[in-house]
Amino acid sequence: MVESAIQRVVACNTHAAAAGVEAGMLRRQAEALCPTGVVLDRLPEVEAIGFEMVVSAVEDVTPRVEVAEPGLVFVPLQGAVRYYGSEAEVVERVHSAVGTHGGRIGVAGGPFAARCAAAAVGDGGVMVVGDDTGFLASLEVGALGDSDLVATLRWLGITTLGELSSLPRAALASRFGQQGIEVHRLAAGEDRDPVPRLLPDDPAVEQRFEDPLETLDQAGFAARRLTHQLVSGLARLGVAAHLVVVEAEAGDGSLHHRVWRSADPFTESALADRVWWQLRAWIEAGGVPGGVARLRLAPDDLSGEGRQLPMLEHLWGTGGSEAWGRWQEVIPARMEAERSIARAQAVLGADSVLVARPQGGRLPGDRVHWRPWGEPVGSAERDPGDPWPGSTPAPTPALAPSDPPMIEVEWEEGMPVRVRLGARWEPVSSWAGPWRLTGRWWKGEGPADRYQIVTSVGAFLCLVREGRTYLVGVYD
Repeated sequence: MVESAIQRVVACNTHAAAAGVEAGMLRRQAEALCPTGVVLDRLPEVEAIGFEMVVSAVEDVTPRVEVAEPGLVFVPLQGAVRYYGSEAEVVERVHSAVGTHGGRIGVAGGPFAARCAAAAVGDGGVMVVGDDTGFLASLEVGALGDSDLVATLRWLGITTLGELSSLPRAALASRFGQQGIEVHRLAAGEDRDPVPRLLPDDPAVEQRFEDPLETLDQAGFAARRLTHQLVSGLARLGVAAHLVVVEAEAGDGSLHHRVWRSADPFTESALADRVWWQLRAWIEAGGVPGGVARLRLAPDDLSGEGRQLPMLEHLWGTGGSEAWGRWQEVIPARMEAERSIARAQAVLGADSVLVARPQGGRLPGDRVHWRPWGEPVGSAERDPGDPWPGSTPAPTPALAPSDPPMIEVEWEEGMPVRVRLGARWEPVSSWAGPWRLTGRWWKGEGPADRYQIVTSVGAFLCLVREGRTYLVGVYD
């Protein structure tokens, strides 16, 4: 399974692992190691639906389950230990409950150490950490997960979390900003502490529906609206939530709730996605009889710690108050645009609202990478700055079909003379080419020729392969 935005492996089965495939590996490297494997794009909303049965199994042991993401939950043990009598008994019960679903269990004093412990054991294994600080000090900096930061730390000669924690926190803050402070806390085994604030007794938001929501489109729109209300209200107080309880009341009066946690403060987009995933999991599993009659979002673990804005000085520039005034005008417009896009994505689906970015390639369609709006950008798998010998010559077509259709072209002595457009034939007024393109032989593609063909009604970029002509670009 790969994450489409960055084309890296996020999970693999035992067959691929035996061939050498590992999480974090580039897709092309994984395909070279396991050419018979099937690559699937990561779909978080589908993962959330499948993971629901695992969360429910853990909830049968202890109701205090916090979902960080599909595939990862945190379970505070204090209350469960008092109920069952010992930590070992709780771990054994949780292990038995999820045994049929696989997975790994890590037990430690803090969430980061527990997650690292779970990652250190094999499928079905359990690791209990007695000393978080000592355990973390022995880990490689790759445990932090951020590939760019990890590469920088290694370049600086810092290879373990112990070496990282021994550095002055002020030095990391100066070099990396807020990110440096956070990773130093993780390496030192310090959990993030919320900043006490004077907050309303109940900052939760909820909405009742006279006509219960029975479709996913209705639930998605309601989730986006309620999420905006919650995040905006907390922002006015200067805080953000790291934990949100999603509660839905069904038309028959039954209650359903789930806890979602994030290491970073929830943004409106990130929280809306999680609420949507949860509602979809409940609705598609038939767990909301009569539809959603009430939806409630209750935040907890509130923090006033924000992120550093490294581009702030650049945005302000030297324009002083005038530049700041322009920036104040931009912020509301951008937020409104993002809310509109989010609403459209909730109704149409994540893959229906896409963002384009340039990448390397020889054909026009190969030089554009599409990703769902809201997903992280990541680095381009094919660098657009590389030479790319044999690429299609300028100018670049204005339209490049994702699935190039066949087009009828009449040839005489290797030269195009007529093009069939609809029900009529148009004579070719000029043309250029051919430019030879070597096919990807490892995928069974043969060589092809490219032609630029101009008619009285338009100009086209055509690809001729095995006697067939395909329309791969239309010039403006």
